[in-house]
Amino acid sequence: MLMKFVKRLLLLLLIAPASLLAQTKQRPNIVFILADDLGYGDVGVYGQQKILTPNIDELAKEGTKFTDFYAGAPVCSPSRGALLTGKHTGHATIRGNMTIKGGIPGGKEGKQVYRQGLLPQEQTIGNVLRNAGYTTGLVGKWHVDGFDTTATPLAHGFDYFYGWLVAYEQTYRSTYWPDQWYRNGKMVDIPQNKNGQKQYYTSEIITDDAIDFIGKHKNDKKPFFVMVNHSNPHSPLDAPHNTIYENKDWTADQKTYAAMVTYLDKSVGKIKQYLIDNGLDKNTIVIFTSDNGPRSEPTKQLTDVANFFQSYGPLRGYKRDVTEGGIRIPLVVWGKGLIKAGAVSHTPGYFVDFMATFAGIANGKPAPGTDGINLYPYFLNAQAAPKDRFLYWEFFEGGYVQAVRYGNWKAIIRNGKLSLYDLSKDIHEDHDLADAQPEIVKKVQDYLRTSRTPSPYWPLEGEK
Repeated sequence: MLMKFVKRLLLLLLIAPASLLAQTKQRPNIVFILADDLGYGDVGVYGQQKILTPNIDELAKEGTKFTDFYAGAPVCSPSRGALLTGKHTGHATIRGNMTIKGGIPGGKEGKQVYRQGLLPQEQTIGNVLRNAGYTTGLVGKWHVDGFDTTATPLAHGFDYFYGWLVAYEQTYRSTYWPDQWYRNGKMVDIPQNKNGQKQYYTSEIITDDAIDFIGKHKNDKKPFFVMVNHSNPHSPLDAPHNTIYENKDWTADQKTYAAMVTYLDKSVGKIKQYLIDNGLDKNTIVIFTSDNGPRSEPTKQLTDVANFFQSYGPLRGYKRDVTEGGIRIPLVVWGKGLIKAGAVSHTPGYFVDFMATFAGIANGKPAPGTDGINLYPYFLNAQAAPKDRFLYWEFFEGGYVQAVRYGNWKAIIRNGKLSLYDLSKDIHEDHDLADAQPEIVKKVQDYLRTSRTPSPYWPLEGEK
């Protein structure tokens, strides 16, 4: 009887589909930590000299640092939409923070504006990972609901959500000291911040809840995925205290901004230490990145702060620019025994790739129509490099502009004029080589003919 059972089991294993066999392996947990408006140059390992980020720096030293990684867009909502859906802004539903036409009306700073969120049928990385057998959670900022109270993480593949929605933004009273947040379908109080008190800072709320989520699922048979979506260091400038910068000969704004980055860094350290203390570090991948470039608004106050810290690093531009400073961001990937320590990768990639990448990690399938590629092999081998491909962005604030990266070439197209830069020699994008490189210009122009589909919310002139 025993021999017969063994033979049948072997036969089942031989004929079982690869996907079923893959599901029996212990796949890594994923912790995805997302900063808000953190510049490429705001982190020590990317060149920051004034603000200390020891935990993020250590994450990079023990993992892989990516030098050529990009956000999905130069502002928040479309960038996060690209991250979640795997579609670049030429194909995505969300292509800006505010719509040009249509959308759902709502209030922002006393004005009526229109936004568009994810559509009910849209699949996200949450769906992909849940379908692959992961328990999925998101803590903090969502920002792709566009005033639609039904377009929550719970409707797009996440089993758990604690954070804030654009639809209820006016309800929370404060970005950094909220007295209510949305938890799994209903608003719940944060008593420490009631009646104007400031006792529980947003980055600490997010960190504690993310760790609580990990703790609840650390012994599950299923792997877990949690997005830890911070608000730091997005405006307004606000921190419990100025930490180690209090006695610096800096302005109050400079001290506060540095402290906001420090609180973000402390979150990374606390989550990492929890993973180590609970034996989860050997089968968990931690990813740290930012949603776009620095300087939340183009005000003198925030411009002065970004310039003081050179938050854009060696790049040109800020948030809302499609130059490198607006879209190139830090990316650090860490995982003991999984990700090579001390590695540096120059592989170009962007938020659009996370859908296929997470599917690769989970032995799952990306949603149909993704524009990205699976970067997991390049997480594992920093020296490998994919074939040159096109990365694409479009943006509408201040007039329609497109950007393309192809190999080391970067093209920016505004008002019908194409500018071309060789990023391997000109990372600051100072020298337009379009006239000297007609073959590259033609390749870009050929690609642009198929790079986008019309949008009902961000239509171009002449589009129906």
